[in-house]
Amino acid sequence: MHGYIKTGNSQPAWLFPFVVIIVLILSVLPLARLAMVGIAAFADGGVMTVLGDASLWSSTYYTVVTAILGTIISLIIGCLFAFLLTLTDIRAKGALSFFFVLPMMIPPQVTALAWVQMSGPSSPLLKALHIAPPLGSPQPLYSVGGIALLYGVQHAPLVYLALRAGLMTLPRDGVEAARLSGATSLRVFRDIILPLSLPGIIAGAAISFVSCTGNFGIPAILGIPASIFTLPTLIFTKFSAFTNRTFGDVAVLSAIIAIISIVGLMIQDRALRGRDYRVIGLSGASAAFELGAWRFVFTPLVWTILFFMLAAPFFALIAGALVPAYGVPLTFKTMSLHAFQEILFRQAVTRTAFINSLSLAAATALCLLVVTVLAAYALTRRRDLASRIVSSLIEIPYSLPGIVMAVSFILVFAAPIPILHVSLYGTIWIILIAYFSSFFAVSLKPVVSAFHQLDPALEEAARLSGAGFFRRLADIIVPLIAPAAGASVILVFLIACNELTISALLWSAGTQTLGVAIYNLDDSGSSDLASALSVLVVLMVVVLMLLLELLAKRLPKGVVPWRG
Repeated sequence: MHGYIKTGNSQPAWLFPFVVIIVLILSVLPLARLAMVGIAAFADGGVMTVLGDASLWSSTYYTVVTAILGTIISLIIGCLFAFLLTLTDIRAKGALSFFFVLPMMIPPQVTALAWVQMSGPSSPLLKALHIAPPLGSPQPLYSVGGIALLYGVQHAPLVYLALRAGLMTLPRDGVEAARLSGATSLRVFRDIILPLSLPGIIAGAAISFVSCTGNFGIPAILGIPASIFTLPTLIFTKFSAFTNRTFGDVAVLSAIIAIISIVGLMIQDRALRGRDYRVIGLSGASAAFELGAWRFVFTPLVWTILFFMLAAPFFALIAGALVPAYGVPLTFKTMSLHAFQEILFRQAVTRTAFINSLSLAAATALCLLVVTVLAAYALTRRRDLASRIVSSLIEIPYSLPGIVMAVSFILVFAAPIPILHVSLYGTIWIILIAYFSSFFAVSLKPVVSAFHQLDPALEEAARLSGAGFFRRLADIIVPLIAPAAGASVILVFLIACNELTISALLWSAGTQTLGVAIYNLDDSGSSDLASALSVLVVLMVVVLMLLLELLAKRLPKGVVPWRG
């Protein structure tokens, strides 16, 4: 027993301290540094200068307004799909759920670019169909309403997933009892299902609001051309015009974003406090309602919404990639694969971006998996306060907007590392460490789910037979959690590969990621190249999601987001 904690779980004595050190480096250190710089700015009067800047207040206004409007839109779309796909007998639920979650996996700047190509007087697709507005008409998406609409499209799947999780646990016998008492479908929905759905709706709204607050890709492409700045795009422009006061200013701005996000989560907590939502009886009110003739209304409706959320913007992206310049109509004469050839074979910048994104995503997914397996083992074998605190600290970086984490890591690594005298700022390593911090929680969730399903007797038998910790890990634990580990790697790879918010602040020459390359190409007027690169990114996302779909049957429930 020497070297093990005597708690009945035979954890090596070094394991939990190792996990604590990792969490301190990835979560506590960067956020503490951000707080210190913010306090220093407050102490020397820098905060008053920032607070006196009119751009701060207009950016805060646009951040809050677009986030609220975007949350309302995401609630309307997300709730519609959650109720229909969970509680009715609508057909093709699996396909509908897969396609509906897809926008969440597509980078926000790609979503914005696709919608710009799909709308307005210069749309190659609309011009080809002869339905483009007259030249000189404004681009409707370059507005507060445009930003909010795309926030709604991007984050509706978050509402759907949060609400659907609650709907899956509704009391089936309660619904059946109400039906037998003669209650109509509308009465059952109003009096039983809607009140019990409130936690999921409120949770979805909070997640959507926080995600809207920290979104960079959509307001960068739609807001900056119209001089509409949100707090994330204001931070980006502050870094572009670097001065000796920049670090203090962005620390204060990041703190304001964090405060807005925390207020959103506190409102969620307040809304749910005092409500008792425990469900007694059989859960799973699946297909509680038969649509009957309403199927001919709702089926075309959901497929039409999906067409405008996914198919139409993707066709517009392809059209934008096939024409030589934005505004040229797509015809057989103008059609060309030049942009794809340029992206794949001639542009050194995009080749570098592909290599960087794939390398960063692979390294993040694989390195985190090693730490995640050890962390999941330590956290699931302990049931004390310390393990709950560590679990919460792992969640914080993922729940905070990416722009806040990017600023935190800039502040940590702006100066050379003490003793080592090595500077990570401006290198690809700072992006990698920031990815470790932000995606730790994503990597951990599937593996923890798998650990909860393991029978501890198997490992205990191996331990009594004299097998050491690493032998038990290699021979028993890893083979049993392998499907969840595979899902963890694919999920982290998928999200990291398409990330923009963190890398937008941390990249430098030679360390561009795909997200940065798409934004820079569009910003420089090369919309055909940006569209071509976006088409390739969307195809890569679909392939990775299909891989997860193939793995789904061997995974614990809840690991693949769009499946029941």
